[in-house]
Amino acid sequence: MTPTVTIVGAGLGGLTLARVLHLHGIPATVYEAEASAIARTQGGMLDIHNDSGQLALKDAGLFGEFRGLIHEGGQATRVLDPQARVLLDRPDDGTGGRPEVHRGALRRLLLDSLPAGAVRWDKKLTGVVARGDGRHELRFADGSSSSTNLLVGADGAWSRVRPLLSKAVPDYVGTSFIEMYLHDADIRHPAAAEAVGGGALFALAPGKGIFAHREPENVLHGYIALKRPAEWFSALDFSDAAAAVARVATEFDGWTPALTALITDADTLPVLRMLHTLPNDHSWARVPGVTLVGDAAHLMPPAGDGANLAMLDGAELGKAIAARPRDIEAALATYENVMFSRSQSAATGAHQILELCLGERAPFSLLEFFSGMRGPERG
Repeated sequence: MTPTVTIVGAGLGGLTLARVLHLHGIPATVYEAEASAIARTQGGMLDIHNDSGQLALKDAGLFGEFRGLIHEGGQATRVLDPQARVLLDRPDDGTGGRPEVHRGALRRLLLDSLPAGAVRWDKKLTGVVARGDGRHELRFADGSSSSTNLLVGADGAWSRVRPLLSKAVPDYVGTSFIEMYLHDADIRHPAAAEAVGGGALFALAPGKGIFAHREPENVLHGYIALKRPAEWFSALDFSDAAAAVARVATEFDGWTPALTALITDADTLPVLRMLHTLPNDHSWARVPGVTLVGDAAHLMPPAGDGANLAMLDGAELGKAIAARPRDIEAALATYENVMFSRSQSAATGAHQILELCLGERAPFSLLEFFSGMRGPERG
């Protein structure tokens, strides 16, 4: 019997799963809380790895289209000190194996590859009830409900599906990012644009850093990182953007204006991104009729792996279901056993990279990592 597959969450992982199932003739319905595909901006640049995200796109039959989305030059990497002195400058020579694409463009590619009506928008999940024999009933904020014999939680860090499998909840890691954008950068913010260069920027010191990326259409996308307790950020009033930005900027007193312009001269309001993670070894016992992909399964610090792992999860799960459509429990067990091992390794590496960026030896620890002297494989 062909399973009824219900996916909660129209992020990259859930959409990749739906696409791979579609290619194998297995219908899936994706429920998404957002009102539409354009309800909000979809983040910044993603480096799509040749050993994970690119493999998923090949399984999804979308690799050629993906190549057309690549932001040429985006793999360039710079490491600067607080005075913008260049410590490392690696151009994008096209051999890095991790081309950059915009998350929104990649999500649109996946959405457009699905049958009409596969994604149900404005469906905020409020609860799930187990009905026995692997079946689950989903209840939504609009009062509607739906039943399924295979439920996949692709609903991110604060997943409402995860409690069916695990008691784990995300834990704050002690570091937060403040996200900002500078538009028309080469004309309106030339010093910052020169400092960032053509790809990714890492300007680091112990406990703090300015990360940025050049995006298409002459946009600089910055993340201001501070290693501070949650209470420190709670004391900031982000409804008073000017005051919040001024307070954050004081943490970078003495840094060159070419870098602090990414804080003080932003063209958008600051957005606080507190970093939460699940345990590195997060796993669960097999529960009939339900599983997780992406951040719902393995939330970790941002180190380049999150989107790649989510897509790989989706592709691997889709292939497992297609290979054993009459034995879903065996398919889920096969998928989970591999995913648990893969995600534990990636999560351990992600925590190490965060420490390399913001630990006591920053930025030199990151320079050593980039030179191959120490640290995990680049994420």
